[in-house]
Amino acid sequence: MRVTGPPVPGRLADPQAPARCNGSYTDIREAYQVGQKTVRFSDLSGAIITQDDALARIVIREHPELADSPVEIEVLTDEARAIEKAGLRVAVVDLYLPGEDEPHRVAMDAGSFDKLATDKAMSELLVSARPARRSSRTSPASQARGDRGSYASIEHAGRPHKGRITDAERQLVCEHFDEINERLAGQGLRTISLADREHIERYGLAELAGQRGVEPD
Repeated sequence: MRVTGPPVPGRLADPQAPARCNGSYTDIREAYQVGQKTVRFSDLSGAIITQDDALARIVIREHPELADSPVEIEVLTDEARAIEKAGLRVAVVDLYLPGEDEPHRVAMDAGSFDKLATDKAMSELLVSARPARRSSRTSPASQARGDRGSYASIEHAGRPHKGRITDAERQLVCEHFDEINERLAGQGLRTISLADREHIERYGLAELAGQRGVEPD
């Protein structure tokens, strides 16, 4: 975080101005020099970052409170190194459950994941496992990298995704409910139901459900 302070006055004697004496004081013309000072603070601790080489940049790509896209913060190098030391060995897996359109991405401690393999060691299992099949649809990972902003467009609004629903997407779903459901059905995706309480809360459809006389389950 950078903070730019107000102008800083400095009182300097004007070298071009001759001194005038009247026996009781000397009148010296004064000139003022102004400037700005930029100060950096750690976004984590608020500590002042005094040197450029003490500045580290952190890009946060996944977090339960993160909205639609990665964000970045500035921190002290020591703070960044502490995060690196605290890093965990994790296994990231996609769970394809029956009857669901999109997989559930789960990150868990690698040691705990390894213990799930009871027939053979996880290292052996991973070596002998077949390569993952490519999905015909856009994967959740690629959506997270590049398509999140497109959910606020009529072409993608209402598609299943794990990110938060923006106000723009809610408005599109409310205003083009039937059109969006027709598109979703044509793409083989789940449609949005006014009888589904979760869908109503997710897309803000309580008023529309009331207008159409639909009582959520």
